[in-house]
Amino acid sequence: MTGNENFRDIIIKSPRVFIIGVAGDSGSGKTTFTNSVRKIFGDDIVSTITLDDYHTFDREERKKRNITPLAPEANNLSLLEEHVANLKDGITIKKPVYNHKTGMFDPPVPYAPSEIIILEGLHTFFTSRLRELIDFTIFVNPDTNVKYSWKINRDVMDRGYKKEDVLAELKSRDADYKNFVEPQAKHANAVIEISDSTYGKRVQNARNVYKVTLYQEKIDETIQNISLNFNLFAINSLSDRNFCMGFKHTNKYGRKSGALFLDGEFQYDVVRYLEKGIEDQIKMRPLSLFAEKRYVNATDLIALLLAWRIINKRISSSPDEFNARYCRI
Repeated sequence: MTGNENFRDIIIKSPRVFIIGVAGDSGSGKTTFTNSVRKIFGDDIVSTITLDDYHTFDREERKKRNITPLAPEANNLSLLEEHVANLKDGITIKKPVYNHKTGMFDPPVPYAPSEIIILEGLHTFFTSRLRELIDFTIFVNPDTNVKYSWKINRDVMDRGYKKEDVLAELKSRDADYKNFVEPQAKHANAVIEISDSTYGKRVQNARNVYKVTLYQEKIDETIQNISLNFNLFAINSLSDRNFCMGFKHTNKYGRKSGALFLDGEFQYDVVRYLEKGIEDQIKMRPLSLFAEKRYVNATDLIALLLAWRIINKRISSSPDEFNARYCRI
């Protein structure tokens, strides 16, 4: 970075298309953990592709074939591979469109690559080719009871499904989830688990408080002179809301990783230190993503940490585009 250029200025000028892949079951909260990236850089340079658009069969045809969308053969993964490769090369695609309200396909639409593209779906990095094309991978893995609650709320309220139909579909999908979707976690740069808060259902439902665990491998590339610190004074000062945090080493998901878990609600001052660290890194001020809140939950904090990891990956993967003094590989 030189002069007054910030991270956003540089990636706008760059010919490179940066792909973030988020995998997980339907209704697992995938979008939540990339919202910080969108908030930081704006909808004009960040776009999303929902992989449901790459279903091979419409809803009626799946019923006839007795197949769930989680089965790989129910999705046109070869077309997805082709389209992601084209987008990385700066080529506009004709993207299919799956209509959740009708269960059928609408006409395809032109889709031009943006500077940052987020892929969200069931099989986002299922194939080796997709894993080669995606720059940063996230797997979201909520506990079964949490996932069931979220999916029922979304599909009934937003998509007009009947509750009994959603429940029947969830049960029919379990085997395919374990066989085809969950194994992608071992390929992810970051895995997020979400479970019920230890502070009870009342606070969980009222203020969206969950226990969130972030699994990630050791970072090989870091940015010099940048530190993301929690404000220990704010953490230790008296608070009228409960929280806890911890860390452990683990071999879960088939490799050594560190697991950071957070639960409860943290004062905004805790988050502000993290925001300032990101501001220093990308030279964009002020972020203040949660400034309207007096307290933030574990989901907010983990999403912000993920945004930092993604930014770090984008800078370190193209050090020639950024001032070399920012990168240490």
